[in-house]
Amino acid sequence: MATDTYNTIESISEGIYREKGSKFISIACPVSSVDEVKEIVERVRKEYHDARHHCYAYMLGPEREKWRVNDDGEPSGTAGKPILGQINSHELTDILIVVTRYFGGTLLGVSGLINAYRRAAADAIGNSKTITCHVMIRVRLDYPYEAINDVMKIIKDNKVSVTDQTIDSECSATIAFPRSVSDAVIGRIEKIPGTKFSLISPTSD
Repeated sequence: MATDTYNTIESISEGIYREKGSKFISIACPVSSVDEVKEIVERVRKEYHDARHHCYAYMLGPEREKWRVNDDGEPSGTAGKPILGQINSHELTDILIVVTRYFGGTLLGVSGLINAYRRAAADAIGNSKTITCHVMIRVRLDYPYEAINDVMKIIKDNKVSVTDQTIDSECSATIAFPRSVSDAVIGRIEKIPGTKFSLISPTSD
C-alpha cells in the first residue's frame, strides 16, 4: 500500500572528502523531475569545468521508483552506486547528489573510489536538513446547495482540507486529503446526487 509520507532534504547542501590528493566535492539538491536533474548536473559541470569527473545519483517519487546512477568515466560501480547507497540508507527521495572529483595524481583503486564517493555523499546528506512531505490528493468538487450537509460530513469525517470554496445555489470547492483515504472519500462523493468532481493532481505538502 502506498504511504502518505516520504522524506527528502529541505534545501541544497554541500560536502567534501579528500583522499591521497584527490578532492571530492559533493552537492545534494532537492529535485522533482529528470529535467531538473539534468539542469543541475550541467550547472555543476560548468562550475567545476576543470574537474575530471562529475558522478551522480538521483531518486524520484514518493515510492522511490525512479532512479539513476552515473559513473562519468570512473570504473563501473565505483561512483554512482555508492552515492545511491547513501540516498537509500537514509531513505530519501526527490534528491540528487553530484560528486565532483579533482584527481590528485594517485590512483585510489576500486575500494578506495567506492569509499571516497560514499563518504562525500554522506557528508552532503549530513549537512542537510531532512523533512517529511505528505502526499495529498487534490480534487475540484462541484455540488448543488442541497448536498452541502453531505459534503461537509465527508470533510469532517476524513479531516479533509478545503480551499477556494463557493457557496451558492451551485457550490464548489477544492478539497485535499491524504492518499491513503482517497478511495473512501471519492467513494462517498460519488454517492451524492448531482455532485461532480475532477482530480487536480497528487501533490506534496
